Amino acid sequence: MADHPHRPYRRYRPAIAVGAVTVALLTGCATPDRAETGALVAAPSGLEHVHGLGWDPATGLTYAAAHSGVWVIPTDTLPDTYPTTGAGAPSGEGPIGGRAQDTMGFTITPEGVFYASGHPDPADDSAPGPNLGLIRSTDAAATWEPLSLSGETDFHDLTTVALTDTATRVYGYDATGGVILRSDDSGATWTPAAQVPLRDLSADPERPDRVFATTETGVQVSDDAAVTFRPVSGAPALFLVDSSAGGELVGVDVDGILWTGTLEGSWRSHGQVEGTPEAFALVDGEEQWVLAADERGVVASGDYGRTWTVLRPSS
Repeated sequence: MADHPHRPYRRYRPAIAVGAVTVALLTGCATPDRAETGALVAAPSGLEHVHGLGWDPATGLTYAAAHSGVWVIPTDTLPDTYPTTGAGAPSGEGPIGGRAQDTMGFTITPEGVFYASGHPDPADDSAPGPNLGLIRSTDAAATWEPLSLSGETDFHDLTTVALTDTATRVYGYDATGGVILRSDDSGATWTPAAQVPLRDLSADPERPDRVFATTETGVQVSDDAAVTFRPVSGAPALFLVDSSAGGELVGVDVDGILWTGTLEGSWRSHGQVEGTPEAFALVDGEEQWVLAADERGVVASGDYGRTWTVLRPSS
C-alpha cells in the first residue's frame, strides 16, 4: 500500500488531523516478486498466500484473492443454506482470465463490482509497476480497469459502502504510510484520513461513516469516516473482522477463535480456525456463513467455526 506521487490521478485534499493511535503494524507489506536484477520472476502457479475472500451477491459465487490472482472457490459441497444462485462456478483451473496478479486488497460490493489492489502479473509487461493502485472489475475479475494511483499505491486492505445509488465510498489502507485513504467517488479521488497501523478494515454496511479496524491494541471504531478512531470497549483482540448489515461484528482473534458481538453490546466466543488465518469474510445471506483461509486451505462454516468444510485444500 505504498503512497507515492502520481500526477494524473492523485488529488489529495489538505491533510486531516487524526486521533492519536500508536500501535505496531501487525503485518508486513508484500512487494512484487523480483529477482535481484530487478526483473520480475514468475508468479506461483497454485492458490497460495490468500489475501482476501469474498462472496458475490449478484452471482452467488465465492472468490479468493491471492498472490497468484483471483480464483473462483467451489461451494458445491455446502448445504442449501449457503447462498448460491445454482448457476455453478466457471469451469477451468487457475486464476480467472489466467491473470496471476498479486491481489492484496480485495472487496466485492452488493452489486457485484470488484475492487482490488496489489501488484501486476509478472507476465504483464503493459501494467505499470510496481503497484496496481485501485483497480475495478465489473465482469467478475475477467477484466480489470485502473481507477487511480496506478503504479503507486498497494492497498493492503479495502472495504466499501454505498453512499448513493451511483457513488461508492472506498476505504483503503496504505500500509507503507500506515494511513487510511478514503474516496467518496467510487475510487477516482482520495482524501487522507487517520494514520493507524492496522491489520483489517470493515465498513458498516448501513452507516457509511462507521468503519472498524483491527490493531495490536484491539478493535477500533470510527464514526467520522476514518478521521479519528476510538477503542471498542469490551471487544476481544480480533485479528480479522467483518460487519453484517444487521450491525453485528464477526471476527477471529489472534488465537484463531471466532467471536460475534456488537459495538455497544456483549461478545460471544464460538469455534476456531486452524492456525493463524490469512483471510476471513462474512457471507451475509439469509443464514450467515463465514469463510476463512487457514492451514487447511479455503474453508467455510455455517456455525461460526464449530464445524468447517474445506472448499479448496492448500496448494
